[in-house]
Amino acid sequence: MISRAQRTPIGEWWWTVDRLTIAAVGALMLAGIVLSLAASPPVAGRIGLEPFYFVNRHIFFLFPTIAIMLGVSFLTPHQIRRLALIVFAISLVMVAVTPIFGQEIKGAKRWLVLFGVNIQPSEFLKPAFVILIAWLFGESAKRPEMPANTFALILLLTVVALLVIQPDFGQTMLIVLVWSALFFMAGMRVIWMFGIAGAAGFGLLVAYYTVPHVATRIQRFLNPQSGDTFNIDVATESFMRGGWFGQGPGEGTVKRMLPEAHTDFVFSVAAEEFGVVLCLALVSLYTFIVVRAMLRAMRNDDPFCRFAAAGLTMLFATQSAINMAVNLHLIPAKGMTLPFISYGGSSMLSLAYGMGMLLALTREQPRGAMLTAPDDLLPAGSRP
Repeated sequence: MISRAQRTPIGEWWWTVDRLTIAAVGALMLAGIVLSLAASPPVAGRIGLEPFYFVNRHIFFLFPTIAIMLGVSFLTPHQIRRLALIVFAISLVMVAVTPIFGQEIKGAKRWLVLFGVNIQPSEFLKPAFVILIAWLFGESAKRPEMPANTFALILLLTVVALLVIQPDFGQTMLIVLVWSALFFMAGMRVIWMFGIAGAAGFGLLVAYYTVPHVATRIQRFLNPQSGDTFNIDVATESFMRGGWFGQGPGEGTVKRMLPEAHTDFVFSVAAEEFGVVLCLALVSLYTFIVVRAMLRAMRNDDPFCRFAAAGLTMLFATQSAINMAVNLHLIPAKGMTLPFISYGGSSMLSLAYGMGMLLALTREQPRGAMLTAPDDLLPAGSRP
């Protein structure tokens, strides 16, 4: 057991980090292993791989995921900004070259192959982008004369342009939503709110008329009779087939029919085999992490830490909500993973990086800080 009296980095970390959030993330990781065992063997068999190929890789990626999350949670806000700048610069270059050298999958180039490993650079771009935007908005709050909002807008337009070229409208929408929420927190004027909403609507309209697969997905969502909606229909029916307590582990059929049962539609597999009860438990875990992180973020007096923690929380919450909403046929399909549950190395590592920064930014100040403060910083009447 670690004593509060120990003035070691690990001791201070243990008593200041949000241990309940770490426990909730650990529970999600355990659920991810169970659902990978349930969903991925049929998918592996269909493409000629050994049954537990995806399960083994999922567990393999958990080790660096845990190491990255815990390691990053030790960083100071200053170190987080420096690391985010490096990660953002590297990821931005990789995203820029992906349309040229990347692999085309389903009409989009979002993946690079480096040393035999598939990497989706946009996954690592997201958390680093949030940190840089939070720093700019924080500086704008402290120094209004600094053109931080202009730089933040330039960064947004740059990232959006590179993602649209791939094209990756799901990640684009996610980044725009988080950017807009942080801009609102930073004191956005109402005219800017209407401007951003109008620009987003115009962009969606252009995508609808210029990108065939975007138009197809929207049309299928609005009018199921307009095309093949087999995947969504099967995913939605899995919730009715599973009922409250599910058909039992291994008894589901959705994983045998959906090609993305271990990634995009793992929530449907959970509903069919383990029931709505497990789905509600997962939703409760996500809600717990989000609400707890937001409360801790709002208590932080530093503008950068407050904006960064809130932005990372919204990034995590929005991605989780989008995946579950797609499975329930509440929004058009987006191809987005369920955090710490779905299979995907790039997604898990980037989520670990983001969660590690969130844990670092929401750490409490050590209780001994006031005891070791200089005399002139102590409240009047408390000096020896």
